[in-house]
Amino acid sequence: MQFSYIQPTSIEEVFKLGSAAPLYAGGTDLIGLMKDDIIKTDKVINIKKLKGLDKIEDKGNKGIEIGPLVKIADLIENETIQEKCPLLVQTAKEIASPQLRNMGTVGGNICQRPRCWYYRGDFDCIRKGGDTCYAVGGENKYHCIIGGGPCFIVHPSDLAVALLALDAKIEITSENGQKTVPVNDFFILPEDDETKENILEPGEIVTKIILPEQAKGFKTTYIKFKERSSWDFAVVSVAAVLKTDGNMIKNGKLAFGGVAPHPWMEAEINQKLTGLNTDEASVDAFTSSLFHNAEPMEKNEYKVILARNLVKRIIDNLA
Repeated sequence: MQFSYIQPTSIEEVFKLGSAAPLYAGGTDLIGLMKDDIIKTDKVINIKKLKGLDKIEDKGNKGIEIGPLVKIADLIENETIQEKCPLLVQTAKEIASPQLRNMGTVGGNICQRPRCWYYRGDFDCIRKGGDTCYAVGGENKYHCIIGGGPCFIVHPSDLAVALLALDAKIEITSENGQKTVPVNDFFILPEDDETKENILEPGEIVTKIILPEQAKGFKTTYIKFKERSSWDFAVVSVAAVLKTDGNMIKNGKLAFGGVAPHPWMEAEINQKLTGLNTDEASVDAFTSSLFHNAEPMEKNEYKVILARNLVKRIIDNLA
């Protein structure tokens, strides 16, 4: 594939170049998409040189602002993130390999495309504009158990799960200005648009990830089950933000990865956390109720059990 490689130095230049060309930051996902002929283009826009988008800024009681071009490795090493948001550090350490963390960016991680083997393979599936989700009657071991239809992908981002648990917001910029949306509203389900994973329209770019100031007294953790111990995408993952008082959880949040087409959080689950006693019987009853509305396919019902067990482990560890 032949294409022009353009290196603007300002976001205004990006907008002038047009909205159809893919943006290149770390390239750890884009290059694969191009090699697989999922993205066909005659122009790639390298945004690495855009000023101000590679910084982490502590805004005091207004929280922390993370530029989308911040590399995942730099997120791990940043003292502000280590001190004020250890959940994000722990999550980032679970992403891929050191080599990929040195290349991949925060913005690229949350905007990456699905890893479904039908989408990445030589199949004219729904997500590529076809009319069939081949996972329904095919190999669906790693596909979603909730929120699917007509496409049954899972979202591959680890950071997105942690950001959801942390009530983060995403700043989006276009020629028409800026808007800021909660991270939960940034991602969309296939029923809204089966060809997209988020609300970004052509000509829009993520320019900031905003973490609100974290309340005191909360314990956080991220647990990720993967098939390969070295590095892999999550089969199921859970990010937890819990406040405990003795043997009781006062309140908190659980966000899940690997179970749905976008990072998944249920208000009903988090409401049941409030006032939950951490004795074995109470925790067993709570975890047994999780994903009671799931609709697993032939080969992925195990994800329901796995998600429940990961939550039980988190409560045992934190409480």
